[in-house]
Amino acid sequence: MKINNEEVNIEDLYDRLDLKSSFLKRRENGLLLNDHQVNVLKNYHIDYHNHANLSSLLFAIDQYLNDHNDIDSFALEEVYEQLQEIHYYQETNK
Repeated sequence: MKINNEEVNIEDLYDRLDLKSSFLKRRENGLLLNDHQVNVLKNYHIDYHNHANLSSLLFAIDQYLNDHNDIDSFALEEVYEQLQEIHYYQETNK
């Protein structure tokens, strides 16, 4: 397939995007997290296994962000926002 006059293989694109890591998976403790979120949490030494629900995990991330003024905490802030959105839609009565 040609995109912007460049030959592109869809399978190569799929592999490079690593879409499988962005799918939410139910973890051992019941939390829905994707592989990227788990890796970011590990990088900041936040163990999601210690949390029984998303509220507890969000609180732990918020505490970390408040206690550590890391300049490069962008990835954790991004995961925090993603989890807040998931939490909102899980907890909102429709």
